[in-house]
Amino acid sequence: MKLLSIILSLFIATGIAGCNTKNEQVQNIQPTPPAVTQQESTETAPSPEQPSQDTFSFDEIAEYSGNPYVVVNGNVPFLNIDSTAYTSYESYSPLDSLGRCGVCIASVGRDIMPTEARGDIGSVKPTGWQSVKYDFVDGKYLYNRCHLLGFQLTGENANERNLITGTRSMNTQGMLPFENMVADYVKETANHVLLRVTPHFEGNNLLASGVLMEAISVEDSGAGVMFCVYCYNAEPGVAINYENGDNCEDTNAPITEEPAQQEPQNTYILNTSTNKFHYPYCHSVKRMSDKNKQTYTGSRQSVINMGYSPCGNCKP
Repeated sequence: MKLLSIILSLFIATGIAGCNTKNEQVQNIQPTPPAVTQQESTETAPSPEQPSQDTFSFDEIAEYSGNPYVVVNGNVPFLNIDSTAYTSYESYSPLDSLGRCGVCIASVGRDIMPTEARGDIGSVKPTGWQSVKYDFVDGKYLYNRCHLLGFQLTGENANERNLITGTRSMNTQGMLPFENMVADYVKETANHVLLRVTPHFEGNNLLASGVLMEAISVEDSGAGVMFCVYCYNAEPGVAINYENGDNCEDTNAPITEEPAQQEPQNTYILNTSTNKFHYPYCHSVKRMSDKNKQTYTGSRQSVINMGYSPCGNCKP
């Protein structure tokens, strides 16, 4: 009897030890969730898509005539604000079979804007890239590595899916004023701006003919920022072969110190009492009497020509 009790005790102890060992093995092989990197987190953002061909065609764009950009669709973007736009994100199309960039889209917020200076992007050679200088081009170099989503908005450096070969004029006179408009609004309000940039490559051309830029401020449904413009990838005084980026001086084109420009059309709030004009999101607008408040849409210079001066706070 005593021997039977000892055997039974050993059997139970062995069984318990075996179960504990099995449980420990199961716990040890449980998968650890992978850490989410910045790149992986952007992959969950909505995939960038081109404007619907039912509502827009690049064939409708007027021929380049010296202005760095032209307003499209009455300056109203082909964008829809959905629930994803209230959270910052950025998304880039993969390069196509020719190595060309595609549509890029972002909901720009303070949390994805850069906090450090821009890094080196010289390692990227976008399609159509050539290093060539002209004395009459600002900065000498005809081509820049142009961010589709501006660095000041998303902090992207040498992202090959976000850099195209663009003329100096397109970079600084076409795209930059609109990028600055978005950046200033986001910094001032902490709201988001939905921004989509679509490079326009004709056929198998390696150099884009231009880019379509669309933006709408999210939380105020476009009251702060709204634009839809096509920026020409052109340079006054230079003839460009868009098939491969080859170029030469265009002796038939007049070269001016400052090529004709079309100013951005913005919405401003005018104070008819103080003769100041403000961005709609300016804190001063909230304190303005309704009888002195007037909404105006047009260029900045046109407001100044009307006798108004810019607000010192929002600096329109």
